[in-house]
Amino acid sequence: MPGLLRGVARTAVVAGTATSVSNRVSRRQQGRWAAQQGYQAYQEPQPQPVSSAQQTAAPADAMGSTLDQLKQLAELKAQGVLTEAEFEEQKRRLLA
Repeated sequence: MPGLLRGVARTAVVAGTATSVSNRVSRRQQGRWAAQQGYQAYQEPQPQPVSSAQQTAAPADAMGSTLDQLKQLAELKAQGVLTEAEFEEQKRRLLA
């Protein structure tokens, strides 16, 4: 059973990383096309204001999520899925 969970977790991390990279490449390509055609690049919607109750709970949740993502990245690096440079880049993004 632990092997199955590890496999599922690894698949989720790889899929999440692939989605993130794919989205970034798509945004970059869209920006290049817009610049070539003289159109303004797509801008992501601005975040909605957060209530004070949500602000209190958010830092704890965000820290736990960030730690989990860092652990997953470290596992991928240890397995050889990520190179040192890829690991450092993803870690920099998470901590920014």
